Amino acid sequence: MPTRQFIEFVLSVPDSQPLTCRAAYLEVGQGPALVMLHGFMGSAVTWWPLMQKLQSHYRCISLDLLGFGKSAKPALRYNIALEVTFVSHVLKALSLEPCYLLGHSFGGWIGATYALKYPQSLQGLILAAPAGIRDDSFRDRWQLLKPLLWASPWVDWGLGLATPLAGLLGKQAEFQKLRWYRQSLKEQPVASSFLRDRLRSEAAIDTVEQEIHRLQLPTLVISGDQDETIPLWHSQTYANQIPQAQLAIIPGASHSLPQNHPEELAELILPFMARNLATSE
Repeated sequence: MPTRQFIEFVLSVPDSQPLTCRAAYLEVGQGPALVMLHGFMGSAVTWWPLMQKLQSHYRCISLDLLGFGKSAKPALRYNIALEVTFVSHVLKALSLEPCYLLGHSFGGWIGATYALKYPQSLQGLILAAPAGIRDDSFRDRWQLLKPLLWASPWVDWGLGLATPLAGLLGKQAEFQKLRWYRQSLKEQPVASSFLRDRLRSEAAIDTVEQEIHRLQLPTLVISGDQDETIPLWHSQTYANQIPQAQLAIIPGASHSLPQNHPEELAELILPFMARNLATSE
């Protein structure tokens, strides 16, 4: 795997002084640019299995989003608009416009919002199990996990104390996932900030289901039929609302498409990009 590269730029933030931010990214390959945006609590490394399969055809750049991985983690109130601004600065700093944009889950939400704001800077859009469609069941689910957001060390103490009991009850895998969520939330302020807002129904004002019909970009939507995180109907909403969007469903695939299904993703992405590049010539 290549080492991360870094760029710095001044990020304009509403209701705040401009910030000098560092963006971290991985880059391999040559050819038309494909920029990859990872999912929630992920990083640029998430895309490495897919990058290896695409690098002989395309210049692949996977980005640590603001607040994730090795990119800057300023003390701000994080939201989708801020991430879109961050991505825009990165694309300009690396002279990547126009390019193809590939987003997974949370990254798909950012990608769709970016495409709505800066359609002229993209040649095409690929959304893998994209979030960004309003679904209040997400809020209900996270209400149950709200204690994971608390700063108190008692949360960690309680999780440690309950570990043996989880093993006795045959819930060890589920419990380990909770502990992973807890550790990730402590390490990534953007995740905690974002989820706190998502627990309030009035905060769900930046979903895109009412806007994506305006997109005129070539768009490929990909979903797994065994996705346990983003329901299939979210991907279907994107495909139905975006004019002439294509929907591809991978049989037996979970939500972790970049990590667990890179070959299937490559088999869908390569012909999609080849067709659209040929059309644009």
